[in-house]
Amino acid sequence: MKSLRWINLVLVVIFLTGCASGTGGLPPILGGPTNTPLPTAQAHITPAPDENASITKYLQALQQDDFETMYAMLAQVSRDSITLEDFSKRWNDALNAMSAAEIEFAINSAQIGPRDAEVGYSITYKTVLAGDIQRNILVRMKNENNEWKIIWDEAQILPELAGGNQLVMEYNIPARGDIYDKNGQPIVTQADAFAFGINTGEINLDMQGALTTELGLLCGLDPLDIQNQIDASGPGWYLPMCEGTRVEAQRLLSINPGGLVVAEYNSRYYFDTGLAPQAVGFTQFISPEQLNEYRRLGYNGSEKVGQSGIEKWAEDYLAGQHGGTLRVTSPDGQIISTLGQSSPQPADSIYLTLDSNMQANAQSALEFFRGAIVVMEVDTGRVIAMASSPDFDPNAFDPTNESNYGNISNIDEPLINRATQGQYPLGSVFKIITFSAALESGLYLKDTPYDCQYDFTELQDRVLHDWTWSHCQDAIAAGETCNASSEIP
Repeated sequence: MKSLRWINLVLVVIFLTGCASGTGGLPPILGGPTNTPLPTAQAHITPAPDENASITKYLQALQQDDFETMYAMLAQVSRDSITLEDFSKRWNDALNAMSAAEIEFAINSAQIGPRDAEVGYSITYKTVLAGDIQRNILVRMKNENNEWKIIWDEAQILPELAGGNQLVMEYNIPARGDIYDKNGQPIVTQADAFAFGINTGEINLDMQGALTTELGLLCGLDPLDIQNQIDASGPGWYLPMCEGTRVEAQRLLSINPGGLVVAEYNSRYYFDTGLAPQAVGFTQFISPEQLNEYRRLGYNGSEKVGQSGIEKWAEDYLAGQHGGTLRVTSPDGQIISTLGQSSPQPADSIYLTLDSNMQANAQSALEFFRGAIVVMEVDTGRVIAMASSPDFDPNAFDPTNESNYGNISNIDEPLINRATQGQYPLGSVFKIITFSAALESGLYLKDTPYDCQYDFTELQDRVLHDWTWSHCQDAIAAGETCNASSEIP
């Protein structure tokens, strides 16, 4: 035992001696300093994830309706409990029901642990129909692969939605405004109308002339064209014609010739089968692609909205302000609470500078041509008529119209307003620019003649031809003479 103690004592003395030496280490036999340098220690520190940055990214994605990014930030346990489709639908349905036009948020607090965290934030839904809805939300988060992931539940939309409760908006929709001409004559209004057509199997041969003539007058069609359609169809065919109000179709309804088919409906009606249809535009039911946009604006999705022209430009005026009451209901439909409400505001009607009579004559003048006519007041610049041909009947877009004959052909591009969208050369209007440049150059006086000839060669990189050049080449090829030179004072 004494020997063992002496051995231990010797080792301790040696150890202390090594520590106290100038080398600061142990003898080599005991792991002290040697001539071989020791490797430098490297520290690998993984930065802690930022919980505020994670929740900020999540809520910024919400502001953009980017539900896919939001879903990717959920903890695995949440993604196991709900699919991306159901998650997106739950959020989107709630935002649509609220008519949430804008979302604001602010981070308020955070409690952080190594694996778990809780972040508190306030969120404000700025809704069109229910006012501002502000709530404080507490979100639990989980550290997965050094990323903070969100443990989601329905109360994160609104605390009231916990347990499967739903948001329901009760809408109050004003009637759509009308469109009138400068004299107060209706161009578009809600009206009882009649869709007219022909049943070829019930035509009274003695009244066939009256049938085609009266329909031609009402619909703006050539009676001979109507007769050709009848001749080309077998017995029992239905030929859609047009539509009209009781006043417009009074004579035809009173005659009621055999073969005439009349179907009454109530709709947004465009008089005279559409006055200035490209300028006035048309309405259609909200499409699936437009649904989210209009729901966030306070529409319930069943309305007709302007798709082009004045109908689209003046949508805010013509639609008025919807009203609504936002309620929370239980999963079985029982009302739990009311979150907000607003009253509807009536729509405005639009008065155009168009003159219905002048417009009808302009359209009639262009009936068999492709082009445009614009009639303006010289003193004011007001547009009195704006016609574009070929045109279309806006009433054909109404699915309740049995004469919805689908005459909107892309071949003729009738939806294009050639008066505003057509691309035409400026013609003589551009002469103002050229003679102004000539006078400014000092090379020409106001009385200097200029012989333009066929070719304009004063540009270094190209030769420009007179507008008659191509025509003259054909004439010359045919052995005829053609002189395009002219003196322009």
